[in-house]
Amino acid sequence: MFEKLQDIIVDKLGVEASEVTMEASFRGDLGADSLDLFEVVMGIEEEFDVTIENEDLEKIETVKDAIEYITSKQ
Repeated sequence: MFEKLQDIIVDKLGVEASEVTMEASFRGDLGADSLDLFEVVMGIEEEFDVTIENEDLEKIETVKDAIEYITSKQ
């Protein structure tokens, strides 16, 4: 699952795969703005067949948070 998520993040944010770690924060470490995060969310929803509710977006700050969220919805 991490590898798939990593591919989405690299594609949408234009960062190096080595920058995408479990501890990396989307805004701080990976430099994502609101539009970038929207694109990542769309990629996650499509790849993992989950729906991320707007109120849950605030809780997803790191790559680890995203993986835990996806896991809880599957």
